[in-house]
Amino acid sequence: MHAVRLHTFGPAENLTYETADDPVPGPGQVRIAVAAAGVHLLDTALREGMTGPFPAPAELPTVPGREVAGTVDALGEGTDPGWLGRHVVAHLGMAPGGYAELTVTDADKLHPIPPGLDEAEAVAMIGTGRTALGILQFTELGPDSVAVVPAAAGGIGTLLVQYAKHAGATVIGLAGGPAKVAAVKDNGADLAVDYTLPDWPARVHTYLDGLGRRATVVYDSVGGVTARTAVDLLGKGGQHIVFGWSGEGLHDGSPLTFTDEELAERGITSRGVLGPAMMQKAGGLRVLEERSLAEAAAGRLRPAVQRFPLAEAAAAHRALETRGTMGKVVLVP
Repeated sequence: MHAVRLHTFGPAENLTYETADDPVPGPGQVRIAVAAAGVHLLDTALREGMTGPFPAPAELPTVPGREVAGTVDALGEGTDPGWLGRHVVAHLGMAPGGYAELTVTDADKLHPIPPGLDEAEAVAMIGTGRTALGILQFTELGPDSVAVVPAAAGGIGTLLVQYAKHAGATVIGLAGGPAKVAAVKDNGADLAVDYTLPDWPARVHTYLDGLGRRATVVYDSVGGVTARTAVDLLGKGGQHIVFGWSGEGLHDGSPLTFTDEELAERGITSRGVLGPAMMQKAGGLRVLEERSLAEAAAGRLRPAVQRFPLAEAAAAHRALETRGTMGKVVLVP
């Protein structure tokens, strides 16, 4: 098979497309002929040897990637034969191996791909979709809600905008550059603004003044100045929901934090929602995965996907690091 391997921690160019031995599924496992493999911003940090929610690889070379979809083409000992030949999607968890034409995983990680979803969309929902739904469970959206979504053209941001609109909320989407702003508007945002332009706060304030309202929630994945400016749009009782700080760069970002005194003075709340809090509230990651796929199958959520050939994994990483992508980045063998 062909796979993308990392032999040395470092820049994107260290990802090499090469031949490798076909993996063999062990007991209780399946092998998947990969049709789509997800790329996450976290992958770029792990590529450099940094740690985060997942530890950096203990041994090199390694095949990155933890989200895959495709067809089960081989079974390990004791695996349910009903999986053979099925179109499936899986989050591989702590074991990487997704950037390849073939990968193995435990059968209990599999989900059938619902009708109407292609493999790339299924990959987006198994990772990005489950995270979006995990974030949303900390807020109650309705017609009285005004949601501000920085990074609204990204994989998670796209889904947050869709969900909020389905709930009847007013949605303000922030994105960088005309193409991304147009995509956010096409995705249903009531107002889409370019946060790289100096007048964007004034535009949003004018819009909110016209509604006679203030923002009720900010879904913050960017941190830094953009996040602080967005939080300034919140009215009393507003929520600042934090799930990242990539706006200033993944590796040197600045998460936006407040003291208890600042929160009390503003009359808002601020909380980080990734990690154990999200899993405990949902009842586990698999519950979120099932809900995510069901939302997509029902047409209530539809991920935006940007595809790269598997052989161009390094280009996909560079595009992510320079904010040159829209939606979920997926590698296609």
